[in-house]
Amino acid sequence: MPPKNDPELIALRKELEELYNNLKEEQNKMADTSLEKECESIAEAPRVKISTKKMMKGHLNKVNSVHYSGDSRHCVTGSLDGKLIIWDTYSGNKMQIIPLRSAWVMSVAYATSGSFVACGGMDNMCTVYDLNNRDSSGVAKMVRELAGYDGFLSSCRFIDDKHIITGSGDMKLCQWDLETGRKLSDVIAHNGDVVSISLGPEGSNMFVTGSVDKTCRLWDLRDQKQPKQTFFGHEADVNSVCFHPSGVAFVTGSEDKSARMFDIRADQQIALFKPPTPNSAFTCCALSMSGRILMCGSDDHNIHMWDTLKNQHNGTLSGHENRVTSISVAANGIAIASCSWDQNVRVWG
Repeated sequence: MPPKNDPELIALRKELEELYNNLKEEQNKMADTSLEKECESIAEAPRVKISTKKMMKGHLNKVNSVHYSGDSRHCVTGSLDGKLIIWDTYSGNKMQIIPLRSAWVMSVAYATSGSFVACGGMDNMCTVYDLNNRDSSGVAKMVRELAGYDGFLSSCRFIDDKHIITGSGDMKLCQWDLETGRKLSDVIAHNGDVVSISLGPEGSNMFVTGSVDKTCRLWDLRDQKQPKQTFFGHEADVNSVCFHPSGVAFVTGSEDKSARMFDIRADQQIALFKPPTPNSAFTCCALSMSGRILMCGSDDHNIHMWDTLKNQHNGTLSGHENRVTSISVAANGIAIASCSWDQNVRVWG
């Protein structure tokens, strides 16, 4: 590494800053209206009245990730106690407990079909389990260990039962064929850790990634050599991304204490959401089934909600006693699962 005050480096940084500012100016020229202005005639969304319907206890350490199955009933959580738990969110019961080889789990994923779960973390690999097959001890059978990362695994999502996509701390985005265990693509996706992946709605081949390099990138599953678009705006790590159900926008939650909405067609940010007292970062974000309500989990132990069209804070969901680490909305839109460092998982509805 050159010294910090290296003149060449300073000149390059300055040039980059100028390019970025020019880009911003060009975008502003194109922004002929604002989302709030366009939505003036639309009625305000009623206050979201949801409460904790199930409080699911069972983990013995911080719970880092939660993801719903496609059946909107079961969800998987991963915790630093070295366990994956499959929950029935209707009853609050544990369906399966899967002990992991490494306790440092950072991300979990549930296949839409409900047949497989995957997890990964500081063990630098993605492990896939088949929930319909048990080994001799009655635990879900491990079907794949996908290794070959030079950094922690921070996010994973099933494209279908045969393919999974992962983001990792070595700045890479990889797609795997689960039947053969072969890597189908492997690209340097960002200039920092890839921390979040969100797949587009069904039928869309697009997905979006968020990174500690403060940018979000849009990708096409069919051609992952390079991103289709890059979105700037955040002033710190982008901790979470979530595709809008319409397929033409996505939202983000960031370390800079803001959440934002980016429009893919406009190629820029169209909304900036801040809580009434912005004093803590957002760790995760999700959208309601209609895309009208944005939910962000925060370091202040709450889940904040906004009406996305009116850009109005719609309330908070309080209950967790520590940082909210992950939220997942059921596919049928009737419930939200959230998990936290307080070791609990809550189902809201």
